[in-house]
Amino acid sequence: MDPWNEESPPNLRFLRRGAEGRQRFRRGVYLLPSLFTLGNMFCGYACVVYALRGDYGTAAPFIGFAIVLDMLDGRIARLTGSASAFGLEFDSLADVISFGIAPAILVFAWGLAPLGRIGWAAGFLYLTGAAMRLARFNIQSASGGDKRYFVGLPSPAAAALPAATVFAFPLGITDYRQALPTLALMIVPALLMVSTVRFRSFKQIDLQARRPYTILFLFALALVLITVHPRYVLLAAAYAYLVSPFVGMLSARIKKRRS
Repeated sequence: MDPWNEESPPNLRFLRRGAEGRQRFRRGVYLLPSLFTLGNMFCGYACVVYALRGDYGTAAPFIGFAIVLDMLDGRIARLTGSASAFGLEFDSLADVISFGIAPAILVFAWGLAPLGRIGWAAGFLYLTGAAMRLARFNIQSASGGDKRYFVGLPSPAAAALPAATVFAFPLGITDYRQALPTLALMIVPALLMVSTVRFRSFKQIDLQARRPYTILFLFALALVLITVHPRYVLLAAAYAYLVSPFVGMLSARIKKRRS
């Protein structure tokens, strides 16, 4: 007897409804990571809108929100087993907007506009580096590799540098000479994104660590510091991650010489 027929006995109709419910649940699971990706893309768009309006103190935090959402969508997809080819491509396109276009426009409107063509050329260089970094990441993810490290500066971390800087100093720059150092906010991350310098990855953090209380305490301490002094704590964290591989290489050389 066909359980999908409405004239079938109640127990068979119950099996049919159960199968339909499981199918709807699976669709919801596949949709959930994409909703976080959509939120990531919206944050990048909102950053551009506020930057064009000259509200840099409001525009910069949207990149931080995008970074958090970008971290969540991938982790949720892995935990729920809902990773898909569509999700991967959708995430990459959203990252180009939030971590490529948005930081470039933010920094150009904030401090590169007085430099004219040099300013928008530096912004385009950054955008190119972000797009290439994302394309290389997709290729490396498909081929495997060491999950503990990123080859090249990750695009979210690169976007955190200009976002944290603008958030800490939200007043725009109008003088040509003062705008010259701002070029480093675009050029340095662009070069590091296409480099082969290895940056530590936090995707492999064990959520079932042996000392969960220590991790919870450190996380609470970080939240307190960000709440008390958000501008300078986020600025210090962004630049600390930038210099971390170079500090590690210098420390390894010193240990090698001593040994």
